[in-house]
Amino acid sequence: MSDYFPVTGDEPGVFTLTAGGTITGGQIVELNANDQVIASAGAGARAIGVAAHDAVSGGRLAIYPLSDIIHETPITGVVVIAAGAPVKSAAAGAVDTGTLGALAAAGTLLGICVRGATGPAKCRWIGL
Repeated sequence: MSDYFPVTGDEPGVFTLTAGGTITGGQIVELNANDQVIASAGAGARAIGVAAHDAVSGGRLAIYPLSDIIHETPITGVVVIAAGAPVKSAAAGAVDTGTLGALAAAGTLLGICVRGATGPAKCRWIGL
């Protein structure tokens, strides 16, 4: 089992929902049409938090909220995310980057990178 703890924060507003598929701790999650959480599906995803542990479909999943917490999640593919760059969700619960104005206008801006990396390594970012 893979447990995930944010870089900062001690159980900051953790909430639970039902998993709508297999989820790994540390993946960014979003709601599906059945009011369950699934690993984020891509750039257009509306992420709600980061999975605190592994879960199977139908199981309960603890979720860390996005805002005001420093998270550390995998980067999709071989994308480079530099410190100060905007962060958005990507396929398989990972993160990606883009243009700040475009992400903010689309409502897909999750946060700002505080320690960059190249995928599939982990990016440290603070949620907005």
